[in-house]
Amino acid sequence: MNATIQEKLDNYIKGKGLRKTSQRDALVDIIFSNDEHFTADELYERVKKNNSNASRATVYRTIALLVDAKLLYEIDLGEDVKTYDPNFHDRPSHNHMICVDCGKVIEFEDDNIDILNDCLTRRMGFRPVSQSIRIEAACENLRSKGICQNLIQSRIEGKRIRKR
Repeated sequence: MNATIQEKLDNYIKGKGLRKTSQRDALVDIIFSNDEHFTADELYERVKKNNSNASRATVYRTIALLVDAKLLYEIDLGEDVKTYDPNFHDRPSHNHMICVDCGKVIEFEDDNIDILNDCLTRRMGFRPVSQSIRIEAACENLRSKGICQNLIQSRIEGKRIRKR
């Protein structure tokens, strides 16, 4: 895990008068071990696979704490499911493309979008702080070839598939 994240979290916990716990630290390590988006239930499954003894309640409380500390962001990827993104601490302005077929999420950045965002907000009398765009798109492989490896892998891993 990034030392900056740990330092920000430690300062936040100290400022709130909370104590440092090994369960929370293990969860934070799991969350920031990769840049994968997740739901609370998906995180709980990862916790169980890592042989951590954190309860479901600890998972939910830790997520809430990290969101409150602005180290983890709740994003809307559709379907009224809270999804969390651990990547905003490095890149506060980034965007998501979601495949409507397999549910794959691709993050992307584009300088042109950033320039447009800056121009639009300034023209309207604002200063941009962050931006997030969600684009829902259909998988070209599935359309043209009739098969999508991401869809197959999602089903194997038991990941949620978007409803149409």
